[in-house]
Amino acid sequence: MTERKNLVTMKGKPVTITGKPVKVGQKAPDAEVVANDLSVVKLSSYFGKKCVIASVPSLDTSVCDMETRKFNEEAGKLGSDVVVLTISMDLPFAQKRWCGAAGIKNVITLSDYRYASFGNTYGVLIKDLHLLARAVFVVDKAGVVRYVQIVPEIATEPNYAAVIEAVKGL
Repeated sequence: MTERKNLVTMKGKPVTITGKPVKVGQKAPDAEVVANDLSVVKLSSYFGKKCVIASVPSLDTSVCDMETRKFNEEAGKLGSDVVVLTISMDLPFAQKRWCGAAGIKNVITLSDYRYASFGNTYGVLIKDLHLLARAVFVVDKAGVVRYVQIVPEIATEPNYAAVIEAVKGL
């Protein structure tokens, strides 16, 4: 397993990220995550559509809340051939509760709590905290990674404009 330091900080302090980094141009790795109804879902089940995959530390934090709300708003404008997934280590019950309270209808929340399959496969697992780093991946309809954004400071939002431009460029 690859460990990387000084790639991501949390409140200015470096954290260790584990897993194999995903690169633009490679086939998007598959991972098993858990849906809000506790069913196991393979990421590959979404391939065939343009996918925005956002990883966040926890939906119950202010930045993750803002980010997921923003992607929910944008997802409604991107068309039916785009799916937006937000993956965190939050329990599926908490994700479902949060989505209901926030009125999230255009983003699918998935949990990596059980296996850390996504975190390890996409190289965004924060080793000591067992949380996911803030990152966004854009995957085309053929299942190829076309854009990767690892947000350097966990407490900051991603560059939304760059993500939307990447999706629209597919």
